[in-house]
Amino acid sequence: MKLVGKHVDRDGVGYVKLRPEEDEDMWHVYNLISEGDEVRAPAIRRVQTVSATGSTDSHRIRLNLTLSVTRVLFTPSTSSLPSSDAAAASGSQAPNNTTASLQITGRVTSENQHVKMGAFHTLDLEPHRDVKIIKNEWDSVALARVQEACVEGRGAEVGAIVCGEGTAAFCLLSEHMTVVRQRLDVPIPRKRVGSTSIHEKATERFHAAIYAGLLRHIPFSTPTMRVVVIASPGFTKDSVYDAIFAEAARTGNKPLLNARSKFVRVHVSSPHVHSLVEVLKSPEISAQLKETKFAREGIMLDKFFKMLGIDEMRAWYGPDHVRLAADRGAIGTLLISDDLFRSSDVATRKHYVELVETVRNKAGEVLIFSSMHESGQQLNQLSGIAAILTFPLDIEVVEAEEQEAKEELERQEKEGEEQEQTSTI
Repeated sequence: MKLVGKHVDRDGVGYVKLRPEEDEDMWHVYNLISEGDEVRAPAIRRVQTVSATGSTDSHRIRLNLTLSVTRVLFTPSTSSLPSSDAAAASGSQAPNNTTASLQITGRVTSENQHVKMGAFHTLDLEPHRDVKIIKNEWDSVALARVQEACVEGRGAEVGAIVCGEGTAAFCLLSEHMTVVRQRLDVPIPRKRVGSTSIHEKATERFHAAIYAGLLRHIPFSTPTMRVVVIASPGFTKDSVYDAIFAEAARTGNKPLLNARSKFVRVHVSSPHVHSLVEVLKSPEISAQLKETKFAREGIMLDKFFKMLGIDEMRAWYGPDHVRLAADRGAIGTLLISDDLFRSSDVATRKHYVELVETVRNKAGEVLIFSSMHESGQQLNQLSGIAAILTFPLDIEVVEAEEQEAKEELERQEKEGEEQEQTSTI
């Protein structure tokens, strides 16, 4: 993401002009735009002109429109490939890639000779096209996301092949997204007594398809790619690893052979994409990725779930309970999903922004989970917010104290009203 321009005053009023360059950038823009913001971006309109003779001519023109946002829709990128096709297995046929799309719907707020003021319009935001986001209040969470998104050299840091018997998923993990680039499914019949040729030929096709998918989807030779994981239950990961480098040696693929040190085999319980959570928690991977954002998130979420079972007084979740813990300065680590900041209710967003700032001001750590990662989806199932406390607190005792304080405040207010009535009489 490139920061093209920015002007935000002390009150948080202003604009940020960005140029998204990849799918993850589109995800950042989606999280920055809220209902009620103004967005200015290029659009294409079909315009009809009438000549002096009465004939009409229709043509498409490019123009810039400014909308007051009423709806934002993000569609992640997808990739599909006919997995059983022999041509696909040999790598001669490329998959049909669909990049992430972002649609903004709202009313036109700036004058334009081709579009009436107040008319509803939909903008399709695309990579490599500037988008200007205008807010009445840029809060700390939004500004931090802008700064993080515009750091140079970002990109996918982990490539993963999650495989099983005849199945595989090629994934790229960046700080905020898990992108499944291709899913593979090659039928492999079981071994038969006295004849294993059918099984062996199917396995060879499967390995050939994985090798082709690796070359096409995993940028293993780029400097930003720290590790490439081959994960599976059982021994599938070992046979896939051996087949990949046997084929690389046979074909003389020097870039792949030179990147061999990046490849790590990890055992997981399931051959599905959600097993990436197990991958990031494994000692082999966490040691290499301990400084990355998403690895830190996975480790802390795992710590929270373990603490929930053995030390529940230090593991709180749910908006109300976490707020109580924050008020007492008890939060050591706050785990919060970016879903909560996309609320259409301004007051709700402000509530969570204030909660984040409260924890940070009291020297607590804040981890904002991306719902495009498996760990973020797990946190969303747990209300989207949780906290690891620095010291144990009993929820029932805290709630009782809160209730007593509330009743005491109501009693004092009532006494104050009675005294005012008495003095008036």
